[in-house]
Amino acid sequence: MKRELNDHRWGVILAGGDGVRLRPLTRLVSGDDRPKQFSPLFGGKTLLAQTRLRITGSIDRDRTLFVLTSAHEPFYQKELENVRTSRMVVQPGNRGTLPAILWSLFRIVRRDERALIAFFPSDHHYANEAEFMAGVGSAFDLAESNAQLVILLGAAATHSETEYGWIEPGASVTSPSGGRLMAVKRFWEKPSHTIAQSLLDRGCLWNTFVMVGCATAFLEIIRTASPALYRAFEPVLSLRDSAIETEMMERIYHDLPVADFSKQVLAVSTERLAVASLDDVGWSDLGDPHRLITTLSTSGIENPWVTSGNCNHCGLRLATTDTASRLECSKP
Repeated sequence: MKRELNDHRWGVILAGGDGVRLRPLTRLVSGDDRPKQFSPLFGGKTLLAQTRLRITGSIDRDRTLFVLTSAHEPFYQKELENVRTSRMVVQPGNRGTLPAILWSLFRIVRRDERALIAFFPSDHHYANEAEFMAGVGSAFDLAESNAQLVILLGAAATHSETEYGWIEPGASVTSPSGGRLMAVKRFWEKPSHTIAQSLLDRGCLWNTFVMVGCATAFLEIIRTASPALYRAFEPVLSLRDSAIETEMMERIYHDLPVADFSKQVLAVSTERLAVASLDDVGWSDLGDPHRLITTLSTSGIENPWVTSGNCNHCGLRLATTDTASRLECSKP
């Protein structure tokens, strides 16, 4: 029975972003303007490779999808050369997280209507990866017994961070499986220091944007929150020819506005959400160069491009203090 349930567990790695804020750093490391997820920023491995390796013990590679953007093909082609095209959702352009998530959901549901799906950003770091994946496994179990809910994974906050999104949990949710879930009372996006300190004092959680749930639960909250986009994408459900799917999505994406899943779906669907708190997993969002350098410093991971002075190639200076790191690059 356990094996049968695992056969319906899918993972989606979100790797379609442009990574503009880390551009000076990725230019230094890779010599070009590739997005951060395709740059070997940590221990010689790309952030995408680390994400793949992190989840591979829990989710079968044949049930792992990669959401990508066609303009980035030169950067991911080699790394994903052994991945079947059916497992790559290649967007004609980056239109934000909402279209990316919806398209991947439809791709999976065509094959597995009973799918349980976990979404993973590709620019995160976990000091304790085993503990994190144990939390993902527990979330899969909870999603199986709470089929109507989308479960968010919240990281225990350690300081009053103003650059993260926060989740304010509500009352405990009764779960048939006995696992501990909390309602989502409110989201706070990049709060002021005063508010962040209040959130920390009240035991609120950092929003990792890792989400787990039945495919049907994800589709229902999108259909309710963004019915026009849902209707535009819905014909993809009946397609079997990948060439036709590509042509159809190119037409849809041509005039598609940027749409953010957090703001346009999660923030207006709190009654259909629950949050599970991760244990001490040492989570960090690496979307900011200062945070990346700080994470490297505290983790003790050696990288040849980290120097105490100026970079020989572009004049990059890394100046680390006890609480933060500064990144400056003189290369245009």
